[in-house]
Amino acid sequence: MNNSDRILIVGAGFTGAVLARELAEKAGLACHVIDSRDHVAGNCHTARNQNGILEHVYGPHIFNTNFTDVVAYLQRWSEWIPHVNRVKAVNRHGVFSLPINLHTINQFFGKTFSPTEAAAFVASLGDSSIKEPANFEEQALKLIGRELYEAFFHGYTLKQWGVEPRELPASILARLPIRFDYNDNYYKTAHQALPRDGYTPIVERLLDHPLITVLLNCPFEPAMRSDFAHTFYSGPIDAFFDHRFERLGYRTIYFEKTEGKGDLLGNAVLNYTDTTRPYTREHEHKHFSPWETHAHSVVFREFSKATAPDDIPFYPLRLARDRELYALYEESACSTEGVTFVGRLGTYRYLDMDQVIGEALDTAAAWLQARHAGSPPPKFSVPRKK
Repeated sequence: MNNSDRILIVGAGFTGAVLARELAEKAGLACHVIDSRDHVAGNCHTARNQNGILEHVYGPHIFNTNFTDVVAYLQRWSEWIPHVNRVKAVNRHGVFSLPINLHTINQFFGKTFSPTEAAAFVASLGDSSIKEPANFEEQALKLIGRELYEAFFHGYTLKQWGVEPRELPASILARLPIRFDYNDNYYKTAHQALPRDGYTPIVERLLDHPLITVLLNCPFEPAMRSDFAHTFYSGPIDAFFDHRFERLGYRTIYFEKTEGKGDLLGNAVLNYTDTTRPYTREHEHKHFSPWETHAHSVVFREFSKATAPDDIPFYPLRLARDRELYALYEESACSTEGVTFVGRLGTYRYLDMDQVIGEALDTAAAWLQARHAGSPPPKFSVPRKK
């Protein structure tokens, strides 16, 4: 097999695994998948701990989507069990349902509003002097007023992003997560589920093909590209270019674990929405597999911080300076032959799991179509909007 039939895929998460499977299965291409970590599945990696509890090693991942093609695709690789994510908010005022809903509003203000009354009441709390919100904070104050903003948004946002909300764009809160009924389902999507055996077995099955080879503990080196016809790169785009325009801003997360017996939190996820605690949330992992029974339990306490050079980047920060830098990296990527930048880190966007999988499917199809037509391949993932 010559180099024209060999593809290098950097990253063994969902992006890389779906791309490899599609290119191998549909075009007979030999795909060489590498990853710097010692496991596949990226940040969706799941593993059993010493007590048999299935841990979401890098934090909770609850699949939810409106993309029916993604649902159908994933059902090839695993049994999925419907799951509703019901998150609680903890702050100095008490414990409340999230997203903010009619129960939250009535409990927080000690009222018994109907949906219509609650909507009118919250509207009256908004700061009408703010005509065109210039940032996240002004957007929140305009829509819901200071009490709800400070109880549910300010502290959590400050801890999660490491900057005051007034430094973040208003667009982050353009569609306010607030409901005027008693629906406490964290998501609004049509399909919500968890894989019975976790996410890692799915990725392992995707990669289980005679034309796919996987090499772990293998960081990407630019010289590797010379042995392949094309490279799909899902690592940080600034790292690909050796940070020539400075490092892009990311946030990373880390965990403190607590183990015990019985039920430690009483819920899968608790968000700590003010600054009385330094962590953003806690998650009790046996609640992500409620069809299993475990005498023991484990809780992850989650902290957020700026990403140091040796940290795993989780969330693109995308402040004004980051957007300027990314434009320079994007320009460099467009002039780099033989590489397609894919996934959350390769395109410096926040993407949910369903978007990652959908874009990998679309990008594989677009790349194969371009190859067949003799056209230039896509430089970036084919975007898929929620």
